Amino acid sequence: MSQAAIPSSRYETLITRRHGHVQEIRLNRPHRLNAVTQAFYDEFNAALTVAEQDPEVRVVVVTGEGRAFCVGADLKEHKAGRTAFDRRQYLQGEQIVCKRLLQMNTPVIAAVNGYALGAGAEIALAADFMLMADTAQFGLPEVSIGNFLGGGVTWLLPRLVGLAKARELVFLGERIDGPEAVRIGLANRHYPQEGFFDAALAFAKQIAGKAPFSMQLAKEQLTMSGERTLDACLTAELEGMMFVGTTRDWQEGVDAFAEKRTPRFQGE
Repeated sequence: MSQAAIPSSRYETLITRRHGHVQEIRLNRPHRLNAVTQAFYDEFNAALTVAEQDPEVRVVVVTGEGRAFCVGADLKEHKAGRTAFDRRQYLQGEQIVCKRLLQMNTPVIAAVNGYALGAGAEIALAADFMLMADTAQFGLPEVSIGNFLGGGVTWLLPRLVGLAKARELVFLGERIDGPEAVRIGLANRHYPQEGFFDAALAFAKQIAGKAPFSMQLAKEQLTMSGERTLDACLTAELEGMMFVGTTRDWQEGVDAFAEKRTPRFQGE
């Protein structure tokens, strides 16, 4: 069963809950379809720090409250007459969050429960896994409204779906649903809307059952593999194998295999 949410006084734009070794971070501005603000980026980054520093957290699940995951920028806030400096700080907030999702040690799952548009789509792309409800909608409308892409999407998207499909998603700005996102390799899995979060949580708990140090090394190596030579990858793999061989979890994995039981990893 889930533990109680962190008191709302801690975060104004998020709800956080713990489900065993899974940390849920729920975007909580449903009255604005979870549109992002500067306060949201600040709080989201802080929540990721808390999760990464907690040794009991092995997976982070990001989802949205209400009928949207995140529809991107809160345009009402954009009309508030901010300075160029304020706008740059806001835009950089997304870059920081998305880079953090890509590089943090803890695996991250984006559980896209509804609309994921603009910055919301970019946040979902930066997660290690994207799960979508069948009826959820993913879209990158930036070019269509005279804006531009952020969050590293020009680096990520072609790696996921290929350059031709990436151009199509960006230039046309069309929305795609969960089944289509899985078909083109954008998302990992799709589930019915009813019971969606329970299905996403079950997926997260599967991941959380793996060896933490091994997951950390695998995340780093897979994310950066396109930037490294074969020799660099082989060296990193060798160092990784040598390192995990010194851990108690490695011995637990060996013992569990020999005893034909499920391993109980402790992150030690």
